[in-house]
Amino acid sequence: MKLLVKFNLLFLAVMLLGLGVSSVITRNLLQDNAKDEVLNNARLLMEKALAVRAYTAGQITKLLQTQLKYEFLPQSVPSYSATEVLGSLRSKYPDFAYKEATLNPTNPRDRAVGWEVDVVNQFRGDVALPESYGVRDTPNGQSLWIARPLRIVNPACLECHSSVEAAPRTLIDKYGPANGFGWQLNEVIGAQVVSVPMSVPMKRAERSFQVFMGAQIAVFVALGIVLNLMIWLLIVRPVLKLAALADRVSQGDLEAPEFASGKDEIGILAASFSRMRASVVQAMKMLES
Repeated sequence: MKLLVKFNLLFLAVMLLGLGVSSVITRNLLQDNAKDEVLNNARLLMEKALAVRAYTAGQITKLLQTQLKYEFLPQSVPSYSATEVLGSLRSKYPDFAYKEATLNPTNPRDRAVGWEVDVVNQFRGDVALPESYGVRDTPNGQSLWIARPLRIVNPACLECHSSVEAAPRTLIDKYGPANGFGWQLNEVIGAQVVSVPMSVPMKRAERSFQVFMGAQIAVFVALGIVLNLMIWLLIVRPVLKLAALADRVSQGDLEAPEFASGKDEIGILAASFSRMRASVVQAMKMLES
């Protein structure tokens, strides 16, 4: 097997191994970065929801105290405001979602369903858990969700949700006496859940991966071509010339030209060959005499 063939087989094996290892590392890194990006976006939406809740509780509810005596206004409820504000995002970003999933809600639209029940029960089972997140499949692709517990820490909430008898009549008139009661202080009654699609960041990560791998392959190919040229010019061609001269000398052609020597290994080999050739010539002359 020729030297260049051996070299190219070894180079191909090293290239494939390098591409395989780098592809696994790069893909995982890009996907993790995409997931972190989605998670940060979800946390930003969560913080926005918390800001809306705080604004409603701190300013809006106080302004509506007089009207609340005659009619229950859901706009005075922080959870309602947060759901409405973030729900408006769905007109432009239908795959984004925010919900205050509650096991026993006053407003039926907030009732936890399916996997949301599992999330709420996770918080109820581990009261020290501040946050949970995961990935689930949806009709539009994978979606990352992040959730935080809804815990009754303000005794004022129990004025409406402790019992039907204690609740304002305007609240009963609007939502009825069946749901949203029996809550207790420090109880986890639900979870704030934000869902953010992963398709766009993942596609961007996949494109980056393809560009990176394409660039790596191009670099390897260019490096292989350059190395092949270097091996041919610096090793293979000088060795072939030296072998051709050796054949001529071995066949008795003492007039074969000298092989130009240099300071590298090929030059050292050529110098050794020249000394051997000189010894052969001298020995033949001695035999002739």
